[in-house]
Amino acid sequence: MPLTHDEIDRYARHLVLRDIGGPGQLKLKAARVLVVGAGGLGSPVIQYLAAAGLGTIGIADDDIVSLSNLQRQVIHRTPDIGRLKVDSAADAVRRLNPAVSVEAHDTRVTAESARALVERYDLVLDGSDNFETRYAVSDGCFHAGKPLITGALGQFDATLTTIRAHETGADGRPNPTYRCLFSAPPPPGAIPSCAEAGVLGALAGVLGSLMAMEAIREIVGFGDSLIGRLLMIDARSMRFDTIRYGWDENNPLNGKSSRSSRPALGAGQDDRGD
Repeated sequence: MPLTHDEIDRYARHLVLRDIGGPGQLKLKAARVLVVGAGGLGSPVIQYLAAAGLGTIGIADDDIVSLSNLQRQVIHRTPDIGRLKVDSAADAVRRLNPAVSVEAHDTRVTAESARALVERYDLVLDGSDNFETRYAVSDGCFHAGKPLITGALGQFDATLTTIRAHETGADGRPNPTYRCLFSAPPPPGAIPSCAEAGVLGALAGVLGSLMAMEAIREIVGFGDSLIGRLLMIDARSMRFDTIRYGWDENNPLNGKSSRSSRPALGAGQDDRGD
């Protein structure tokens, strides 16, 4: 479907970018993206993807807006306290860009539900705040053959990477899974929650914006992906560092003992930009 006159005007600053232009904007318009979590990370992700003209944004979260959320969850307003976060976020998208379709999932993503949910989308962004959801989403994306952008916040630190574990790299080896990077979640209680430890509110905005930018790059297909690279942010020293990580042949998803469970995607095949 071509861009309307209003869309040409709305996305004019994208259309003049050589790496996006009309073809890239049409890819954004056709894309279906799932955002897991409408909190500190999901807030800027959802807003920037809506502003960028994503065709459909799915939002999955079972929480309600509370006063303590508003220090960093900027998609919600004071009058939204007590509302479902998915409803508050959906209203914000409609105010920002009524051309974007929103699919609200008032549910907690679990190991049992993840695959069926992510199969409905082209790309998944995980901004959840707990390890159970994070592993459920990453495993679900692997089994459904979907790319994943996953971010995590600490008090003054943050990390971001892109996972396309259902594909192989240029060297013919499988791309790493989330479990190649973090093989298993820490024991319950080992990592304090946001409520216990606190978090710098503006850092959520920084990381969420980077997640949205990575999603746009993946959908349009330009730049160097974060596949096999972990971006680390230290807000105390204002440092951005990147480390590389690779496929672990012992990981339970696409390790040597689990190769039969890999999605049927040919060696070297890349569906980036779908």
